[in-house]
Amino acid sequence: MQAWQVHENGEPSEVMRLEDVARPVPGDGQVLLKVRAANINFPDVLMCRGHYQVRPPLPFTPGVEICGETEDGRRVIANPALPHGGFAEYAVADAAALLPAPDSLDDAEAAALHIGYQTGWFGLHRRARLEAGETLLVHAAAGGVGSAAVQLGKAAGATVIGVVGGADKAAVARELGCDVVVDRRSEDVVAAVKEVTGGRGADVIYDPVGGEAYTQSTKVVAFEGRIVIVGFASGTIPSPALNHALVKNYSILGLHWGLYNTKNPKLVQHCHEQLTELAARGAVKPLVSERVPLAGAADAVQRLGDGVTTGRIAVVPSSENGAAA
Repeated sequence: MQAWQVHENGEPSEVMRLEDVARPVPGDGQVLLKVRAANINFPDVLMCRGHYQVRPPLPFTPGVEICGETEDGRRVIANPALPHGGFAEYAVADAAALLPAPDSLDDAEAAALHIGYQTGWFGLHRRARLEAGETLLVHAAAGGVGSAAVQLGKAAGATVIGVVGGADKAAVARELGCDVVVDRRSEDVVAAVKEVTGGRGADVIYDPVGGEAYTQSTKVVAFEGRIVIVGFASGTIPSPALNHALVKNYSILGLHWGLYNTKNPKLVQHCHEQLTELAARGAVKPLVSERVPLAGAADAVQRLGDGVTTGRIAVVPSSENGAAA
Protein backbone atom coordinates (compact mmCIF):
# COMPACT_ATOMS: atom_id res chain seq x y z
CA MET A 1 0.00 0.00 0.00
CA GLN A 2 1.00 3.64 -0.22
CA ALA A 3 1.68 5.65 2.93
CA TRP A 4 3.44 8.89 3.84
CA GLN A 5 6.52 8.22 5.96
CA VAL A 6 8.55 10.58 8.13
CA HIS A 7 12.15 9.36 8.53
CA GLU A 8 13.53 12.50 10.20
CA ASN A 9 12.03 15.56 11.86
CA GLY A 10 11.61 18.85 10.03
CA GLU A 11 9.12 20.81 7.96
CA PRO A 12 6.34 18.52 6.62
CA SER A 13 6.99 19.35 2.96
CA GLU A 14 10.63 18.35 3.41
CA VAL A 15 10.38 15.22 5.56
CA MET A 16 7.15 13.53 4.43
CA ARG A 17 7.75 10.93 1.69
CA LEU A 18 5.10 8.89 -0.13
CA GLU A 19 6.32 5.27 -0.16
CA ASP A 20 5.17 1.75 -0.86
CA VAL A 21 5.05 -0.10 2.46
CA ALA A 22 3.47 -3.24 3.87
CA ARG A 23 0.00 -2.99 5.32
CA PRO A 24 0.15 -2.52 9.09
CA VAL A 25 -0.64 -5.60 11.17
CA PRO A 26 -3.14 -4.98 14.01
CA GLY A 27 -1.94 -5.79 17.51
CA ASP A 28 -4.03 -7.12 20.37
CA GLY A 29 -7.32 -5.24 20.58
CA GLN A 30 -6.68 -3.42 17.30
CA VAL A 31 -8.39 -3.52 13.90
CA LEU A 32 -7.23 -2.81 10.35
CA LEU A 33 -9.14 0.05 8.71
CA LYS A 34 -9.32 1.11 5.08
CA VAL A 35 -8.87 4.87 5.15
CA ARG A 36 -11.82 6.62 3.49
CA ALA A 37 -10.72 10.11 4.56
CA ALA A 38 -8.05 11.48 6.90
CA ASN A 39 -8.35 14.92 8.44
CA ILE A 40 -5.24 17.10 8.83
CA ASN A 41 -4.65 18.47 12.34
CA PHE A 42 -2.00 20.75 13.81
CA PRO A 43 -0.50 17.85 15.82
CA ASP A 44 0.46 16.31 12.46
CA VAL A 45 2.57 19.39 11.78
CA LEU A 46 4.11 19.30 15.24
CA MET A 47 4.90 15.58 15.03
CA CYS A 48 6.72 16.10 11.74
CA ARG A 49 8.75 18.85 13.41
CA GLY A 50 9.37 16.72 16.50
CA HIS A 51 7.63 19.28 18.72
CA TYR A 52 4.53 17.32 19.81
CA GLN A 53 4.11 15.80 23.27
CA VAL A 54 3.74 12.40 21.58
CA ARG A 55 6.82 11.37 19.60
CA PRO A 56 6.21 8.22 17.56
CA PRO A 57 9.28 6.19 16.59
CA LEU A 58 10.82 6.97 13.22
CA PRO A 59 9.76 6.27 10.56
CA PHE A 60 6.07 6.96 11.19
CA THR A 61 2.98 7.85 9.20
CA PRO A 62 1.20 11.04 10.37
CA GLY A 63 -2.56 11.40 10.45
CA VAL A 64 -4.32 11.36 13.82
CA GLU A 65 -7.99 11.14 12.82
CA ILE A 66 -9.79 9.30 10.07
CA CYS A 67 -13.07 8.07 8.75
CA GLY A 68 -12.32 4.44 8.01
CA GLU A 69 -14.01 1.27 6.91
CA THR A 70 -13.88 -1.97 8.88
CA GLU A 71 -13.46 -5.35 7.22
CA ASP A 72 -17.22 -5.91 7.60
CA GLY A 73 -18.00 -2.60 5.84
CA ARG A 74 -18.86 -0.29 8.75
CA ARG A 75 -17.98 3.42 8.48
CA VAL A 76 -16.21 4.48 11.66
CA ILE A 77 -14.33 7.43 13.11
CA ALA A 78 -10.99 6.56 14.67
CA ASN A 79 -7.69 7.87 15.97
CA PRO A 80 -5.09 5.65 14.28
CA ALA A 81 -2.56 3.95 16.51
CA LEU A 82 0.78 5.54 15.71
CA PRO A 83 3.21 4.93 14.08
CA HIS A 84 0.57 3.73 11.57
CA GLY A 85 -1.26 7.03 11.03
CA GLY A 86 -4.02 7.98 8.65
CA PHE A 87 -2.14 9.44 5.66
CA ALA A 88 -2.12 6.03 4.05
CA GLU A 89 -4.43 3.60 2.33
CA TYR A 90 -4.78 1.53 5.51
CA ALA A 91 -4.32 2.25 9.21
CA VAL A 92 -4.82 0.46 12.51
CA ALA A 93 -6.83 1.64 15.51
CA ASP A 94 -7.98 0.40 18.90
CA ALA A 95 -11.21 -1.52 18.44
CA ALA A 96 -12.68 -0.30 21.73
CA ALA A 97 -12.34 3.36 20.71
CA LEU A 98 -14.09 3.17 17.33
CA LEU A 99 -17.07 5.50 16.94
CA PRO A 100 -19.83 5.19 14.33
CA ALA A 101 -19.57 7.75 11.52
CA PRO A 102 -22.76 9.86 11.40
CA ASP A 103 -24.96 9.08 8.39
CA SER A 104 -25.60 12.81 7.95
CA LEU A 105 -21.93 13.50 7.08
CA ASP A 106 -19.76 12.36 4.18
CA ASP A 107 -16.43 10.70 4.83
CA ALA A 108 -14.35 13.89 4.90
CA GLU A 109 -16.84 15.65 7.18
CA ALA A 110 -17.06 12.63 9.47
CA ALA A 111 -13.27 12.51 9.79
CA ALA A 112 -13.33 16.19 10.77
CA LEU A 113 -16.06 15.78 13.40
CA HIS A 114 -13.82 14.12 15.92
CA ILE A 115 -10.84 15.87 17.54
CA GLY A 116 -11.79 19.49 16.83
CA TYR A 117 -15.42 19.08 17.84
CA GLN A 118 -14.69 16.87 20.83
CA THR A 119 -12.15 19.47 21.97
CA GLY A 120 -14.70 22.22 21.48
CA TRP A 121 -17.45 20.36 23.29
CA PHE A 122 -15.26 19.48 26.29
CA GLY A 123 -13.76 22.97 26.36
CA LEU A 124 -17.02 24.87 26.19
CA HIS A 125 -19.32 22.55 28.12
CA ARG A 126 -17.19 20.39 30.44
CA ARG A 127 -14.54 22.96 31.37
CA ALA A 128 -16.04 26.43 30.82
CA ARG A 129 -19.72 25.55 31.44
CA LEU A 130 -20.86 27.89 28.69
CA GLU A 131 -24.46 29.02 29.18
CA ALA A 132 -27.05 30.31 26.71
CA GLY A 133 -26.95 34.09 26.51
CA GLU A 134 -23.25 34.36 27.37
CA THR A 135 -20.66 35.86 25.03
CA LEU A 136 -18.05 33.51 23.58
CA LEU A 137 -14.87 34.80 21.92
CA VAL A 138 -13.08 32.37 19.61
CA HIS A 139 -9.53 33.01 18.42
CA ALA A 140 -8.63 31.68 14.94
CA ALA A 141 -12.35 31.35 14.30
CA ALA A 142 -11.95 30.33 10.64
CA GLY A 143 -9.52 27.49 11.40
CA GLY A 144 -10.31 23.85 11.97
CA VAL A 145 -10.39 24.06 15.77
CA GLY A 146 -11.94 27.53 15.89
CA SER A 147 -14.69 26.82 13.37
CA ALA A 148 -15.87 23.88 15.48
CA ALA A 149 -16.02 26.07 18.59
CA VAL A 150 -17.99 28.74 16.70
CA GLN A 151 -20.63 26.24 15.62
CA LEU A 152 -20.84 24.65 19.06
CA GLY A 153 -21.11 28.06 20.70
CA LYS A 154 -23.98 29.06 18.42
CA ALA A 155 -25.69 25.72 19.05
CA ALA A 156 -25.45 26.42 22.79
CA GLY A 157 -27.18 29.80 22.43
CA ALA A 158 -24.13 32.02 22.92
CA THR A 159 -23.29 35.26 21.18
CA VAL A 160 -20.08 34.47 19.29
CA ILE A 161 -17.24 36.87 18.51
CA GLY A 162 -14.72 35.45 16.05
CA VAL A 163 -11.15 36.76 15.79
CA VAL A 164 -9.40 36.03 12.48
CA GLY A 165 -6.40 37.12 10.45
CA GLY A 166 -7.35 38.53 7.05
CA ALA A 167 -10.39 39.43 4.97
CA ASP A 168 -10.79 35.95 3.46
CA LYS A 169 -10.91 34.35 6.88
CA ALA A 170 -13.30 37.04 8.09
CA ALA A 171 -15.72 36.05 5.33
CA VAL A 172 -15.47 32.40 6.37
CA ALA A 173 -16.12 33.29 10.02
CA ARG A 174 -19.27 35.20 9.06
CA GLU A 175 -20.52 32.24 7.03
CA LEU A 176 -19.94 30.00 10.05
CA GLY A 177 -22.37 32.14 12.04
CA CYS A 178 -20.19 34.50 14.08
CA ASP A 179 -22.30 37.40 15.37
CA VAL A 180 -19.24 39.67 15.29
CA VAL A 181 -16.00 39.20 13.38
CA VAL A 182 -12.78 41.03 14.29
CA ASP A 183 -9.88 41.02 11.84
CA ARG A 184 -6.75 41.24 13.97
CA ARG A 185 -4.74 42.42 10.95
CA SER A 186 -6.78 45.58 10.43
CA GLU A 187 -8.50 46.13 13.80
CA ASP A 188 -7.54 46.55 17.44
CA VAL A 189 -8.89 43.32 18.92
CA VAL A 190 -9.14 44.62 22.49
CA ALA A 191 -10.88 47.86 21.53
CA ALA A 192 -13.27 46.08 19.15
CA VAL A 193 -14.33 43.47 21.71
CA LYS A 194 -14.82 46.05 24.43
CA GLU A 195 -16.94 48.14 22.07
CA VAL A 196 -19.28 45.34 21.01
CA THR A 197 -19.69 44.10 24.59
CA GLY A 198 -20.27 47.54 26.09
CA GLY A 199 -17.02 47.28 28.01
CA ARG A 200 -18.05 44.07 29.75
CA GLY A 201 -15.91 41.64 27.80
CA ALA A 202 -16.41 37.98 26.89
CA ASP A 203 -17.66 35.38 29.37
CA VAL A 204 -15.77 32.52 27.72
CA ILE A 205 -12.66 32.80 25.54
CA TYR A 206 -11.52 29.83 23.45
CA ASP A 207 -7.82 30.06 22.65
CA PRO A 208 -6.01 27.58 20.39
CA VAL A 209 -3.39 30.22 19.50
CA GLY A 210 -1.51 31.41 22.59
CA GLY A 211 1.04 34.20 22.31
CA GLU A 212 -0.48 37.62 21.65
CA ALA A 213 -3.98 36.10 21.45
CA TYR A 214 -3.72 35.07 25.10
CA THR A 215 -2.58 38.55 26.11
CA GLN A 216 -5.60 40.01 24.32
CA SER A 217 -7.83 37.50 26.10
CA THR A 218 -6.76 38.69 29.53
CA LYS A 219 -7.68 42.25 28.56
CA VAL A 220 -11.20 41.41 27.36
CA VAL A 221 -12.30 38.64 29.70
CA ALA A 222 -15.41 39.50 31.69
CA PHE A 223 -15.91 39.35 35.46
CA GLU A 224 -16.00 35.63 36.38
CA GLY A 225 -14.99 34.87 32.79
CA ARG A 226 -13.19 31.72 31.71
CA ILE A 227 -10.23 31.47 29.33
CA VAL A 228 -9.92 27.96 27.85
CA ILE A 229 -6.37 27.10 26.77
CA VAL A 230 -6.54 24.65 23.88
CA GLY A 231 -3.18 24.99 22.14
CA PHE A 232 -0.39 27.24 20.93
CA ALA A 233 -0.66 27.50 17.15
CA SER A 234 1.30 30.77 17.31
CA GLY A 235 4.30 28.83 18.57
CA THR A 236 4.51 30.98 21.70
CA ILE A 237 3.45 29.59 25.08
CA PRO A 238 2.30 32.43 27.36
CA SER A 239 3.30 32.83 30.99
CA PRO A 240 0.13 33.90 32.82
CA ALA A 241 0.33 36.65 35.43
CA LEU A 242 -1.70 35.02 38.18
CA ASN A 243 -2.04 38.28 40.08
CA HIS A 244 -3.97 39.55 37.06
CA ALA A 245 -6.36 36.58 37.22
CA LEU A 246 -6.86 37.33 40.90
CA VAL A 247 -7.51 41.06 40.46
CA LYS A 248 -9.94 40.58 37.53
CA ASN A 249 -11.56 37.45 38.99
CA TYR A 250 -11.30 35.16 35.96
CA SER A 251 -10.36 31.52 35.48
CA ILE A 252 -7.68 29.97 33.28
CA LEU A 253 -8.73 26.48 32.21
CA GLY A 254 -6.47 23.98 30.50
CA LEU A 255 -7.87 21.40 28.11
CA HIS A 256 -6.00 18.32 26.88
CA TRP A 257 -8.80 16.36 25.24
CA GLY A 258 -6.69 13.24 24.70
CA LEU A 259 -6.62 12.59 28.45
CA TYR A 260 -10.34 11.79 28.45
CA ASN A 261 -9.68 8.74 26.28
CA THR A 262 -7.92 7.13 29.24
CA LYS A 263 -9.31 9.05 32.23
CA ASN A 264 -13.01 8.95 31.29
CA PRO A 265 -13.69 7.26 27.92
CA LYS A 266 -17.44 7.11 28.61
CA LEU A 267 -17.50 10.91 28.38
CA VAL A 268 -15.93 10.69 24.91
CA GLN A 269 -18.72 8.35 23.83
CA HIS A 270 -21.35 10.65 25.37
CA CYS A 271 -19.83 13.62 23.56
CA HIS A 272 -19.90 11.75 20.24
CA GLU A 273 -23.59 11.03 20.75
CA GLN A 274 -24.21 14.74 21.35
CA LEU A 275 -22.20 15.70 18.26
CA THR A 276 -23.98 13.11 16.11
CA GLU A 277 -27.32 14.56 17.18
CA LEU A 278 -26.18 18.12 16.45
CA ALA A 279 -24.92 17.03 13.01
CA ALA A 280 -28.19 15.23 12.25
CA ARG A 281 -30.19 18.41 12.77
CA GLY A 282 -27.67 20.58 10.96
CA ALA A 283 -26.55 22.54 14.02
CA VAL A 284 -22.94 21.61 13.29
CA LYS A 285 -21.28 20.69 10.01
CA PRO A 286 -17.50 20.46 9.72
CA LEU A 287 -16.07 23.06 7.37
CA VAL A 288 -14.04 20.96 4.93
CA SER A 289 -12.38 23.56 2.74
CA GLU A 290 -10.42 21.09 0.60
CA ARG A 291 -10.34 17.43 -0.28
CA VAL A 292 -6.94 16.41 -1.60
CA PRO A 293 -5.70 13.06 -2.96
CA LEU A 294 -3.17 11.04 -0.99
CA ALA A 295 -0.35 12.46 -3.13
CA GLY A 296 -1.24 15.99 -1.97
CA ALA A 297 -0.97 15.32 1.76
CA ALA A 298 2.52 16.72 2.42
CA ASP A 299 1.75 20.02 0.72
CA ALA A 300 -1.54 20.30 2.63
CA VAL A 301 0.10 19.58 5.99
CA GLN A 302 2.72 22.24 5.24
CA ARG A 303 0.06 24.81 4.36
CA LEU A 304 -1.71 24.13 7.65
CA GLY A 305 1.59 24.61 9.44
CA ASP A 306 2.11 27.90 7.60
CA GLY A 307 -1.28 29.17 8.80
CA VAL A 308 -2.76 29.78 5.35
CA THR A 309 -5.69 27.34 5.47
CA THR A 310 -9.30 27.71 6.57
CA GLY A 311 -11.48 25.02 8.09
CA ARG A 312 -10.25 21.48 7.58
CA ILE A 313 -8.34 19.80 4.77
CA ALA A 314 -9.18 16.14 4.23
CA VAL A 315 -6.89 13.64 2.55
CA VAL A 316 -8.97 11.23 0.48
CA PRO A 317 -6.88 8.21 -0.60
CA SER A 318 -9.40 7.00 -3.21
CA SER A 319 -11.38 9.26 -5.55
CA GLU A 320 -14.48 7.15 -4.93
CA ASN A 321 -14.44 8.12 -1.26
CA GLY A 322 -15.52 11.36 0.39
CA ALA A 323 -19.22 11.00 -0.42
CA ALA A 324 -21.89 9.95 2.00
CA ALA A 325 -22.38 6.22 2.35
